Amino acid sequence: MSDSPPDHTASFGFRDVPANEKEKLVRGVFSSVARNYDLMNDLMSGGVHRLWKDAMVAWLNPQPRLKCLDVAGGTGDIAFRIAKAARKRGGAQLGKVETGGATDKKIDADITVCDINAEMLAEGVKRAEVLGEKSIGWVAGDAQALPMPDNSFDTYTIAFGIRNVTSIEKALEEAQRVLKPGGRFLCLEFSQVVVPGLDVLYDKFSFHILPKLGEVVAGDRDAYQYLVESIRRFPPQAKFARMIEAAGLSQVKIRNLSGGIAAMHSAWKI
Repeated sequence: MSDSPPDHTASFGFRDVPANEKEKLVRGVFSSVARNYDLMNDLMSGGVHRLWKDAMVAWLNPQPRLKCLDVAGGTGDIAFRIAKAARKRGGAQLGKVETGGATDKKIDADITVCDINAEMLAEGVKRAEVLGEKSIGWVAGDAQALPMPDNSFDTYTIAFGIRNVTSIEKALEEAQRVLKPGGRFLCLEFSQVVVPGLDVLYDKFSFHILPKLGEVVAGDRDAYQYLVESIRRFPPQAKFARMIEAAGLSQVKIRNLSGGIAAMHSAWKI
């Protein structure tokens, strides 16, 4: 959002910047790395991010005929997984439609990806075209002011995106607003390591290796320095759970992944 008071600040990595400047700074980071974003995810995590995302969608357990919103999901990693899961659960008769005498199979899932960054969305659209995936809609929009009506989605997902918004509280309030009563919120995000000793190794890897990878592969060391720092500024699991509850969502549950390097938070709109 760009209407924040000038004396209000937000974290941008380890720096505090005027809140009305953070969106532009974050947009610049993701515009710079969009083309190499998925490759960098593989290199940074040794491919483990794929397992985390699989675990997220497995916990979501998406069903056919549900309206799903994936926020900050520009390249489509979560949306493609949701579409695949919905197809499997729909069975052989899912969404068959008659077209000119032939019966085509269609995924009966309404999936929308919303991302503020045009370059990231463009990468997602390219992937959908290559995969022939037509069940996903792509919308430009801000997680803090979603361009969707109240009570319109059965599920809201966000993976590795909420720590980049200017106001986490506003993003959570928007999640609560667009979910239908009985709708599911599920967030996957880097979190606080809970295994003694692993935190030290993780810090060394993060601060010494990841920015160098960003420089060599994506041509942008500063972008990955920011990403590492933003992880350290994100609230730990229990505090984030309280923020979710404060936004009006209920039954918050936490599942740590890889010793807390990442964590999932689930909640419901009652």
